[in-house]
Amino acid sequence: MSVDTVSLTGWGRTAPTTALRFRPRTYEDAAVAVRGRGPRGVVARGLGRAHGDAAQNAGGSVVDMTALDRIRAVDAVAGTVVCDAGVSLHRLMATLLPLGWFLPVTPATRQVTVGGAIGSDVHGRNHRTAGSFARHVRSLELLTADGEVRTVLPGTDLFAATTGGLGLTGVILSATLGLRPVATSLMSVDTARAADLDGALARLSACGDHTPYAAAWIDLLARGRSTGRAIVTRGEHAPLDALPARARRTALAFRPGKLPPAAVLIPEGLLGRTPAALLNELRHRGSPASRTGELQKVSTFFHPMDAVPDWARVPGRSGSVQYQFTLGHGHEETLHRIVRQITLRRTPAFHAVLKRFGEGGPGWLSFPAPGWTLSFGLPAGLPGLARLLDGLDAEVAAAGGRVCLAKDARMRPGLLPAMYPRLPEFRALREKLDPTGAFRSDLSRRLAL
Repeated sequence: MSVDTVSLTGWGRTAPTTALRFRPRTYEDAAVAVRGRGPRGVVARGLGRAHGDAAQNAGGSVVDMTALDRIRAVDAVAGTVVCDAGVSLHRLMATLLPLGWFLPVTPATRQVTVGGAIGSDVHGRNHRTAGSFARHVRSLELLTADGEVRTVLPGTDLFAATTGGLGLTGVILSATLGLRPVATSLMSVDTARAADLDGALARLSACGDHTPYAAAWIDLLARGRSTGRAIVTRGEHAPLDALPARARRTALAFRPGKLPPAAVLIPEGLLGRTPAALLNELRHRGSPASRTGELQKVSTFFHPMDAVPDWARVPGRSGSVQYQFTLGHGHEETLHRIVRQITLRRTPAFHAVLKRFGEGGPGWLSFPAPGWTLSFGLPAGLPGLARLLDGLDAEVAAAGGRVCLAKDARMRPGLLPAMYPRLPEFRALREKLDPTGAFRSDLSRRLAL
């Protein structure tokens, strides 16, 4: 096991802090790292794709899980996989797709670990029908503060605290995941323009079970009648008969996509307000008014930004802040109001994505809840950023919504109980399971989790 002192940030590259990093190669190494923690505690870390400070621990210890990356067993009949927590979703896809299986939930990047996906309880474009990642976890092995390794099953309090618990109940060592059968490694994709936010909401609401994956890119610089205009993409795994005959022999091959067009990839925050508005105009007009049945690689459809090396650096030297919130059905006017606030400020928001959520998962601190979710990035050096986001926090909380903790880098703790009503249960279980506060992070201290 290697040990060194490093400066760490989230994917947004804000608020760097220094910690002692352990890189275990066995479960026994991981237990040694937890036992060897200092007074500032310890937290597990994967590939560092959390935008905020959930996987940092200033002055304490961090357990880098990326060397624990064994795929232990694949049951190609039952559709399950057993793997270490440090295995990336990319590696799982490369292994499982040729066998006719796919992860039932994938976030916007496949460069995250299984442990990180469980600890953040990530969601994807199909949350309405598939729920979040935790719904498909059959069991997990958790190293707790007392040095024990516990098998944690769905339906238990420890499972509810761990899925979405941001690494604060222990170190996830391995997991058994359920999978989704697929016939090809391609997606059948429908694309359509929406003239405004209402049009985007209507198109997403119209998605049926035949197109479970759906999301909308929102132009947060368009104003007036075009406020909230969008490009809506919907998709489903393509059946074998949708492929040309010559492609059917390699129907399940996993081929990461090439770089999408530059206009899709250049974050608006890099360009300044006027060029960004022009770029958004070109992007919106350049997309088809309506197109159905286009075949795309799974990597192109789900993870276009993974094709850009170190894309988090593009917004600028100051880094970026990712903001994501969810609001229940019936609170669409609050969503409209927030979008209008952003557009009227002419704020260079980038990667703005709107999705529809279904039923929430079992995690006490899991982010998804029935309704709508909007995420976008802002340059960290934007004047008045703290005041703007504090105001959005208040609006979201007043409407019964919540902010995504796995992406947060700056929220204050006061609104947290209103956003996450099961927070007292989470705190009580942590106090019982980990009375000395072995597992801590910069986020946990900031939000008093």
